[in-house]
Amino acid sequence: MKVGTIFITKFLITVIVTLVILIIIKSSTGFKNTFYKQVYGTNISFTELKKLYNKYIGDSSILDSVVKDEAVFSEKLTYSKTEKYLDGVNLNVTTNYLVPIEESGIVVFIGEKEGYNNTVIIQRIDGIDEWYGNIENVNVKLYDYIKKGTLLGEANNNLYLVYKKDGNVLNYEEYLK
Repeated sequence: MKVGTIFITKFLITVIVTLVILIIIKSSTGFKNTFYKQVYGTNISFTELKKLYNKYIGDSSILDSVVKDEAVFSEKLTYSKTEKYLDGVNLNVTTNYLVPIEESGIVVFIGEKEGYNNTVIIQRIDGIDEWYGNIENVNVKLYDYIKKGTLLGEANNNLYLVYKKDGNVLNYEEYLK
């Protein structure tokens, strides 16, 4: 089969499954309540959704051959000093430091977090939630899929990072190697 035919087939299957779920939600109050509880009451793991998609519909890498985007900004995280801060680490960076994303993932939160100022949380492809705190001029939007090295925004003198998985704080030293 051609790449276009495979893509259209997967797209149509996804649309059909979505429509079936919406019809069931509309007609069954019990299913509707269960569905809403799962969607709004728990943290959605986009990594798990991708695994399910790949398992039942097939590899989603077909989009890589259709959509080609190359980062204009491709940098690595640089800092002069680290010190423990709340649940994570405070990195001393330069003024107006352009913050690169450490690992590809989906933006799941943008807003204020106590002690971290304006924060962006990215659910990385490995399932880890990475918090970037003290970010100004945010360059991403909620639910954007972003690639490693992409420009996240700016930080002034301090960049706060926190790593969490399943609600548990992880040791930042293992990720700053």
